[in-house]
Amino acid sequence: MKLAIDLSPAQADRLQERAKSLGLQPEELARAAVADLLTTPDDEFRAAAESRVARRR
Repeated sequence: MKLAIDLSPAQADRLQERAKSLGLQPEELARAAVADLLTTPDDEFRAAAESRVARRR
């Protein structure tokens, strides 16, 4: 499956910087992040997501 997402310029810069520091292409890092998300147990993901949403408020 191909997936296109829109990132803010700041997010795109951070993704590129992080990928470069790891010796990866941004697409590889994004794919690994999604794979990690999909293998995280539901309770851990829910807690992390709720924490992230709470910080944005």
